[in-house]
Amino acid sequence: MSGTETRTAGRPRSAEKDTAILRAALSLLASEGYTRMSLSQVAAAAQVSKSTIHLRWKTKADLLTAALAAARMAEAPPPGTDLHTYLVNILEDFAATVERVNGMALIGTCLAEEAHTPELLALLRERTVLPRRSLLRAALEQARHDGRIREDADLDAAVSALLGPYYADYMAGRAGRPGWAEQAVTLVLTALRPGA
Repeated sequence: MSGTETRTAGRPRSAEKDTAILRAALSLLASEGYTRMSLSQVAAAAQVSKSTIHLRWKTKADLLTAALAAARMAEAPPPGTDLHTYLVNILEDFAATVERVNGMALIGTCLAEEAHTPELLALLRERTVLPRRSLLRAALEQARHDGRIREDADLDAAVSALLGPYYADYMAGRAGRPGWAEQAVTLVLTALRPGA
């Protein structure tokens, strides 16, 4: 029997259980926070055994970041020709996802626990932060290729400038300020316009 046959033997994983576990993890993250939530709580909320969770995800950090990755960009539209609207949609989806799972508290936990649980921050970056940045960068790269933004534009700095206002507003007590995404995109695209 080959290694492939060995791996595929047995009952296939249940997509319904996967979904229930990921939803339960996000719900508990929002209500309990990362530190207080446990895999036992997730198992009870998803109505599965703890061993069912361990068959899919090795650690709490692994499960949680997988759940965040699954929630990311769930409602975002496909890219179109209107760069401004597309970027606004990405930013608004980002904000909605962060707010739905109490994400700023999670980010604080990741940073505070970096010395003790470095894999949590590493997984958060790999599964949620970097894919979101890549999505924004790809849209800007296409716009640069099409001549809609300057050839010499620093796209990584532009991505940071697009995302930064959300964090700055949160720290200033202005989280959820209407129009922040529109304003961020307008400022960045104005600065990147050819001839600017």
